[in-house]
Amino acid sequence: MTIRITALLLFFISIQATAQKLEYSILTLPDSLKQNANAIIRLNKVDIHISSQKSMTVNQYRVVTVLNELGLEDLNLVAHYDKNTRVSGIEATAYDSFGKEIKAYKRKDFKDVSVADGVSIFNDNRALYLDYTPVGYPFTMIFECKTETANTAFIQPWVPLEGYLISTQNSEFTITYKPELHLRYKEVNFSNGITLNKNETTGKISYTAKNLVAKKREDLSPDFYDVFPIVYFTLDYFALESVEGKASSWEEFGKWYYDSLLSGTDELPEATQEKIKELVGTEKNPIEIAKKVYHFVQQKTRYVSVQVGIGGWKPMLAKDVDKLGYGDCKALTNYTRALLKTVGVASYYTVVYAGDREMRDLQSDFSSLQGNHAILTLPTDNGLVWLECTSQVQPFGFQGDFTDDRNVLLIKPEGGEIVKTKTFTEKENLKTTTAQYQVTENGHLSGKVKMVSNGLQYDWSFHKERKSREDQIKDYKEEFSNINNLKINKIAFHNNVQQIEFTEELEMEAESYAQNSAGKLLFALNAFDQNAFVPKKYKNREFPFAIDRGYTDMSLTEITLPEGYVVEAKPEGIMLDNEFGYYKIEFIPEGNSKIVCKRKMVLKKGFYDKSKYETYRKFRETIAKNDNSKIVITKP
Repeated sequence: MTIRITALLLFFISIQATAQKLEYSILTLPDSLKQNANAIIRLNKVDIHISSQKSMTVNQYRVVTVLNELGLEDLNLVAHYDKNTRVSGIEATAYDSFGKEIKAYKRKDFKDVSVADGVSIFNDNRALYLDYTPVGYPFTMIFECKTETANTAFIQPWVPLEGYLISTQNSEFTITYKPELHLRYKEVNFSNGITLNKNETTGKISYTAKNLVAKKREDLSPDFYDVFPIVYFTLDYFALESVEGKASSWEEFGKWYYDSLLSGTDELPEATQEKIKELVGTEKNPIEIAKKVYHFVQQKTRYVSVQVGIGGWKPMLAKDVDKLGYGDCKALTNYTRALLKTVGVASYYTVVYAGDREMRDLQSDFSSLQGNHAILTLPTDNGLVWLECTSQVQPFGFQGDFTDDRNVLLIKPEGGEIVKTKTFTEKENLKTTTAQYQVTENGHLSGKVKMVSNGLQYDWSFHKERKSREDQIKDYKEEFSNINNLKINKIAFHNNVQQIEFTEELEMEAESYAQNSAGKLLFALNAFDQNAFVPKKYKNREFPFAIDRGYTDMSLTEITLPEGYVVEAKPEGIMLDNEFGYYKIEFIPEGNSKIVCKRKMVLKKGFYDKSKYETYRKFRETIAKNDNSKIVITKP
């Protein structure tokens, strides 16, 4: 009897053990990994095996403990596939905070979805995705996935610390490969005080990292790619959608790109060739010819994402774009290139990492499949001219903040070349404001404002003319948020696309702009050009900080005081000049009833050590304070 009871007890213990992952209990986590973390990567083990130029297998075993709702996005329960990549195995298992199994998920539980972006009309990329809704926090998810692909042109990087507010307990990354394929790698940000281990032998390289604590995002922190450790990988001998390639330099990579992806795509119908030649007429200036072609493309085509073809990298045929009237960035760039070629103007298809919030470079010292967007480059006697071929409203030759100031790849017939797109200076990014307003005895404000924007300030403003009146008013109320009860009575725009200059003219009013206290009126003289941004204060800042783009704001505001009032107290103004920029504001009386507020603020682009952060913060704090400095007027 005792033997039977003991056997039964062992049986239940065995079952309980199989249903638990005690090592993934929340109780086993060190407190240091929980601090500042929404999720903790308990283990991320990636094994990549490249058996040939056209064969790569990726095995992933990933264990993530999610501490709260914000950590859900770090689960990454997804596997992508297409006609050349298949998911040969996928499953997941959820555990509660003590490591007890909640539920196991097999392939049939994963949703099979198209990886569409909302605008793609053709898209052969798909994904298996587990839509998991937790019953409580914290919980742990084990995710196992195996993919097999013929595409070896892109090898995922090793990113041991995956982002802000995520800790990593254990990360293991291994690549085995045939030495004759020539694996290259690049280590970035390895000197940031994080312990990483590497082991390299012939045909194999591996990295490990343990107990990497979560980092908080700080105001003005540089991009993720400039802070966290990353290792990039590529092969000299690779394949993309059955097209083999060899490239150990950008020149060689560009030559392969041109020959394999662009060559033969620029054929146009005879009728279109004749039409574009007739449009150009007798014009001989390449820039003027390009303007006519660019405007032709803007009027004839529209942007539609097309994610098919060679990994989404090979453009649609130019003749198909001509027939259909649409295309994605690759197609429209290539179509414009083909039209220019027809009338004898050379241009280069150009690969770029696009994004207005993140200025990411193609790595000039590491040739590989990079970038997420295509633009067109014109070589001229006065330098390179950049064309955004997906926009129906962007002025010719104007490069906005979507692709400015970053390394890009020119694809030339003879090979690739890394160049930098235009960097707008703080002087070029100029906004000039002239305004007049009067304050009545009851504190009512009424006035006119004229704002003229150039450079990137143009890019940040000219979209307003295409918005609804309701949205325009909403924008202005946000822009002039320092003015309560604001009412916009008139809005007029002038968009000078030749000079790249956008003008806004407003008529507005606001009740109770000036505060009345015992017969005295108190209000900020600088009503229309305030900058209230003050970076957060840190006792111990960890990261350097970046000012991605510089600019200049200048304003001249004439204020008319109510009749019979005199100035009791007026701000004196201030001037600051340092490595971050320049600021000067003056309040100049003109007679008894008028004051002129004259302001200039210059912010310089830069990448700065964390030791300078507090100085910069105080610089911005002083600007915000003086922008809102107030006058007191009273009746004698």
